[in-house]
Parts: sequence; C-alpha cells; structure tokens
Amino acid sequence: MTGTIELSRLNFRDFVRPGDMVAWGQASGEPLSLTEALMAQRAAIGPFSVFTGLCYSGTANPDFTDRVGFVSYHGGGSNRRLGDAGKLDILPVHYSALPGILRERVNVLLLHLPPPDANGYFSLGLSQDYVIPLLDSARAVIAEINDRLPWIEGERTIAASRIDASVRTSRPVLEMPSRPGDATDRTIASIVSGLIEDGATIQIGIGALPAAILEALGDHRHLGIHSGSLFDPIVDLMQRGAVDNSRKTIDRGVSIAGCLLGTQKLHAFADRNKAIAMRAIGHTHDVGVIGSLDKFTALNSAIEVDLTGQINAETAGGKYLGAVGGAVDFLRGAQRSRGGLPIVALQSRTGGKAKIVSRLSGPVSTSRADAGLIVTEYGIADLRGQKLRERMKRMIEIAHPDDRANLEKEAFSALR
Repeated sequence: MTGTIELSRLNFRDFVRPGDMVAWGQASGEPLSLTEALMAQRAAIGPFSVFTGLCYSGTANPDFTDRVGFVSYHGGGSNRRLGDAGKLDILPVHYSALPGILRERVNVLLLHLPPPDANGYFSLGLSQDYVIPLLDSARAVIAEINDRLPWIEGERTIAASRIDASVRTSRPVLEMPSRPGDATDRTIASIVSGLIEDGATIQIGIGALPAAILEALGDHRHLGIHSGSLFDPIVDLMQRGAVDNSRKTIDRGVSIAGCLLGTQKLHAFADRNKAIAMRAIGHTHDVGVIGSLDKFTALNSAIEVDLTGQINAETAGGKYLGAVGGAVDFLRGAQRSRGGLPIVALQSRTGGKAKIVSRLSGPVSTSRADAGLIVTEYGIADLRGQKLRERMKRMIEIAHPDDRANLEKEAFSALR
C-alpha cells in the first residue's frame, strides 16, 4: 500500500484509465467517499464504466452519464433513476455467473473497509459476494477505511500490501430498512411458514414479502441460513433461538450470506459475531453447495407468474425493476436438496392488477422447468412433476377470485 492519503489529494487518474471498468461492493459496501470523489473527477478521467450492483446512494445519477456508463444486474434501488432515464445497462445473468463476467471486465476495485486487526488485515465489510473474486484480478485496489464500519467475518481478509491507495473516513454507514409487509403479505407468510420444517436451511430474497416470511418464523427451531443476503429480521430469529444453524450439513453453527442489507441493528449484531460469515458467490450460489444442504428452502418473490410456472422477476409496466438474480440458482439447489423446497411467493394482485397471468408481460426470468411451489394468499400450487394442464388448473386455484374466469378462458393459449 502506498499509504493513507487525504481524500482531497486522491487523483483517480493515477489509477483509472479511459475505457476502464470500476466496481465496488453493493448497498452498504459502497465506499461513498471514494465514489463521490470518482464522480467529481469523471471529466478529467475520460469515458469509463462502473458496475454498481444494488445501489442505494446518489451515485446512480443520470447526470454522471456524460462520462460514465453504468452497468448492473439489478434495476431496483437508486438504479431505478438510471433505468427511467434509459442510462442503465443490465446484465441479465444468473447471479452465479456474475463473478466470471466481472473478473474479465473490472480493472479497478474500490473497497469499503473497517479498520484493520492487530496483524494489519482488513475485513471486507458488509458486501463481499462478488468483491472477493475481484481481489485477485483487479489491476488496482483503492480502499476507504471507515471507523464506523463493523468487522464482519468472511472467507477472505485483505492485507495492506494488496491496497494501492487508501483514505480514512468516519461517516455513517448506508442503511436499508426492511419494508413492512401488509396484511396480504402476512397471510402469505403464514402459509409459507407452515411449509417450513424445524431444522430447515433457508434462503430469503429481497422485499417486503420475504421480510414478512422471516418474521413469521419466530416459533421455529434449529433453522439455518444460507442466503445471498441477510436482513434485520434475521437478528430477531437468531436472538430468539429460531435460527441456530445446528442442523446444517455444512457451515454448521454459522449463518452464511454474501452481503448484509439492513440497518445499524443488523450491523451491530454482526460486528465480530462468529455466528455470521460472508462468503463469495462461488459458495453462496453454487448449486452443488446448496443441494448438499438438507431441507434447503428457497424463498423468493416475483413480479408475475404465468399459468405454466414461468416467472417474471425483472420488469413491470415496461420498466426494469428487479433482476434475474440468484433465484434460479437457489431454486435448482432446493430441487437437489434432500427434503428441499423451491418456493416462489407473491400476492395474487397488486394495485388491482393480476399477478397470476396467462402470458407474462415481461421476460422469463425463471423457466417453468425450474418452478416448484408457487404461493399466494389463496394457497399453494405445487407444480413439481406436473403436466401443463394440471399446472394451469393449480395456478388458477391460487389466482385472485376475480381473475379466475378470464384465466380459464385464456388457459388454452398458454399451451402454445
């Protein structure tokens, strides 16, 4: 490491070349002091691109696209502003494929790190999933060392010698509060919680409904966590003893994820907590790893599902709001798991619009071959091993009652 320098003296032209791609950890893993300085210096650097991941800051700003090309796997959070302006390039790939793509493209890696330990090594902080593989491939590594960032256990640490330049800061960490679910979400959560056995290992997606499902699991026991992300409700489950990871066939005793998407409540709980550990995507989203976990239960949501089980998790109303993400990785892993459950849950309607449809209004994010159990507030459609006509019958049964007659009329077209 060249040593710690004042932020005002950091010249990104020493590290970023025209045409480069710059990346950083998503959500709270974004080193805000560095990304703000990078955007301020964008004109002097020349055209370059960034990979933002899931962004909740002001960095995803269409005004910066005069010199910066923005790439992400996700259209949510602050990235929505870029998408609305037509300035976001989406990578529509399974999350498990992301590390290989980024290793070939990312030249400069920005890190958000807590202060080092007594031996001079740094935790990789709150977002480690696709950051870990980039440690070995990025040409340059620049770090923001923030004394307010918690130390999170992970499969890797980084030595000072791997860092080309660093700045020290003391600023609040970005927080992502879990959105509260409504009464319909709670009804669905109650149905889903009844499917989950004690001792199961669960993965949970992003959104109000997944958070409601977590909150409904408080009376369960010996649950394990193997997920892309952890959220605030995990704290309550671990403190109540619902989650202890004692029955996991691998990573026993530890909740595993790639990043933390929560508030100070989660950050403080995870700080130096050996019962929580971050892993790279190559572990969290590997179908073989997931399949080796007994009773692995994948819990994800969707924008809409058609009568045969095809799932759109990306676009709504012509706007890119979601992602292909890791749902397919987890659903396939759950299919392999002994006693596993591949679950996708959603409300039958949102804002009066049907979410169980004869034809998707957007792309097929998850094929019908990967569909398992679809859950709405009206029940469960188990599509595993079912023929198309039986799938359609079961899906209509869990659609909103006001939509069922039309779906029955349109069902034949779904076979084409």
